[in-house]
Amino acid sequence: MAMTRYCCLLLAVAGLLLATTALALECPKIKVSVCQDCIQSGPGCAWCKKLNFTKAGEPDSIRCDTKEQLQQRGCGAEDIVFPESNFIQLKNDLLEGKTQLAPQRVRLMLRRGQPAVFNVTFRRAEGYPIDLYYLMDLSYSMHDDLEKVKKLGGDLLAALNSITGSGQIGFGSFVDKTVLPFVNTHPEKLKNPCTNKETTCQPPFAFRHVLSLTENAKTFETEVQKQSISGNLDAPEGGLDAMMQVAVCGGKIGWRNVTRLLVYATDDGFHFAGDGKLGAILTPNDGQCHLEDNTYKKSNEFDYPSVGQLVQKLAENNIQPIFAVTSRMVGIYQKLSDMIPKSAVGVLNDDSSNVIQLIKEAYNNLSSRVILDHGTLPDFLKITYDSFCHGKKATIDGVRGECGDVKIHDKITFQVKVTAKECIANQSFTIRPLGFTDTLTVDLVSRCNCDCDEQQSPTACNGNGKIECGTCRCNPGHTGKNCECETKGKTSKELEGSCRKDNASVICSGLGDCVCGQCTCHTSDVPNKQIYGTFCECDNMNCEVHNGQLCGGEERGRCDCGECKCFDGFEGSACQCKKSTDGCVNPRGKVCSDRGHCRCNTCQCKAGYQPPFCEECPGCPSPCARYISCVECREFGSGPFQKNCTAACLNILKLDSLASGRQCREKDSDNCWISYLMKQEDGDDKYSFQVIGKKECPQPPNIAAIVGGTIAGVALIGLLLLLMWRLVMEVFDRREYSRFEKEKMKAKWNEGDNPLFQSATTTVMNPRFNGE
Repeated sequence: MAMTRYCCLLLAVAGLLLATTALALECPKIKVSVCQDCIQSGPGCAWCKKLNFTKAGEPDSIRCDTKEQLQQRGCGAEDIVFPESNFIQLKNDLLEGKTQLAPQRVRLMLRRGQPAVFNVTFRRAEGYPIDLYYLMDLSYSMHDDLEKVKKLGGDLLAALNSITGSGQIGFGSFVDKTVLPFVNTHPEKLKNPCTNKETTCQPPFAFRHVLSLTENAKTFETEVQKQSISGNLDAPEGGLDAMMQVAVCGGKIGWRNVTRLLVYATDDGFHFAGDGKLGAILTPNDGQCHLEDNTYKKSNEFDYPSVGQLVQKLAENNIQPIFAVTSRMVGIYQKLSDMIPKSAVGVLNDDSSNVIQLIKEAYNNLSSRVILDHGTLPDFLKITYDSFCHGKKATIDGVRGECGDVKIHDKITFQVKVTAKECIANQSFTIRPLGFTDTLTVDLVSRCNCDCDEQQSPTACNGNGKIECGTCRCNPGHTGKNCECETKGKTSKELEGSCRKDNASVICSGLGDCVCGQCTCHTSDVPNKQIYGTFCECDNMNCEVHNGQLCGGEERGRCDCGECKCFDGFEGSACQCKKSTDGCVNPRGKVCSDRGHCRCNTCQCKAGYQPPFCEECPGCPSPCARYISCVECREFGSGPFQKNCTAACLNILKLDSLASGRQCREKDSDNCWISYLMKQEDGDDKYSFQVIGKKECPQPPNIAAIVGGTIAGVALIGLLLLLMWRLVMEVFDRREYSRFEKEKMKAKWNEGDNPLFQSATTTVMNPRFNGE
């Protein structure tokens, strides 16, 4: 009865999902011309393959719409092409014996944007085989734990056999990388790293695989008995290095394709990626097996793995870690366990006496927790899971399926939804419950093509083509909607070229069909909208709006190819104004001072001039220098325009009195200054002026004064230089004489001595001289 209600719940959820999906599907109505493009344009798009479905002037894109819209247009259900995502079960063995997951293989036909929905059932089997690998920290602080573990072989295997009929155990140990600052590298310390010299310790190592998985408890105890404690310097250990090697060296560890448990026993933290830089180890961990003689020999070459790397390798090899740690380390390893989907943490006694009970409890927790997940997928695939667990509220659209407290022989169901965001190539991926060996292979096939299955008629397409999904596919030499046009040796590009406004534009502006080299504009879906023009570039709707009406309404104007054509009495870009010049007339009665146009009773001035009457132009260049020649000829009858002043200065008017204007002061052709007022009149380049005062001409220079002054100046400068030279020489002579007098006073000569005389430095004796 309970199972019946459970199945009804699944059916109801699936039905609700399909109904919601159907309502959410819409068609973007992208301009398409063939069925395949229509199907790929949106998950809700359908194609009508009915012959003669389009009316005159209608494009083939009318055939692409939602199923409901096509049916309303008169397309029968049998003529609607609408591929849907679905699935086929390829292998579905019964859930009995060691089979825990069904189905085992499915094929999904995916249409872009439409999810394919199928159910996956899991039944927890009894007595499933287990491989358990015991990975132990052998740093000095674990010496009492090692003594306890040496005696656990039989008890540990007995505990496994109480859970399963086939159990294996193995053993490995780790310390840390054998470089500073992790390990003391003094030669004596490398031989015996323990602080107490009386204690015999084995040399430090990164990871050592001691015993492959075996069913022989005696072998386990014998090999573990041979182990001795070691030591290192810092508190964190190299446990992640060891876990990585255990995960990737499956052949040497001896993993079977069964439940795989990795018991990690330690009393301290762990090093992770980046810590290797402290020991000058810069190469990132490569995630490969490097066991040589059952020892990780390349630990000093590769950095520690990152947590993400380790999680990936554990998942790839279906290994479930159990962290058996002391109470003070539980917080750290709980955070690590949160990053590993199928893992557990247990509190280890200081001497590891409770390790067997800890493993049994952790295994029960792990095996009763079912997590359905998939491997790495490309970005264009999306997978969600709906989890239906006994006695719990259903979880919808999860990134993975998950149920807890699953007992032996319990069946739970997951609803998987797979959606492709684009058309895909045929491929496959795997879904599996983490920690179990069962897998579900999912084959993906794209549904991006149309299968119209039409019967051909010899008279269809004017006998010059064949029908494909309701439209004509013309034979070479013919073109057109019904293959009615002959190309006459022209290529399709040449025919289409005459339907383009320019090389960069779309054929018929995207609003028509190129038929025999001419644009046939489409009939618009919008009421009263007309598309026209040589290249279908015009319509009667895309114009400015005034008061919510196109071109101000039908009584004001009409829209013609993007521009409002206003009726008499109205003007403006949207025909929003009544024609009037009352606000544009200046005090002299001129509209906009003849320098602009009056639109909507406001002056639209030429560049530079300012409203309200286009009289001022602050940024315009000054007319003073431009018209000085006209002022000169009009006022004084001289200058370059002296002979044709009237013709050359037609727009320059001389006034006897000017109330205001621009102050000007310019030089004329005789280099004389003329001061005058200048004012711009209505119109372009029309000015009036009034000369103020007379010309200011400069006087000619006095040559005699200039020459005389120059000669006098040169003579005066020469005299001054001569006096300065004489003064300098006088000062110099006096200084030299004074120095001579001082030297003379210092001299103290004896009458018989010459102060400059020096005696001989070498004496030569004649050996034959006897003094006589």
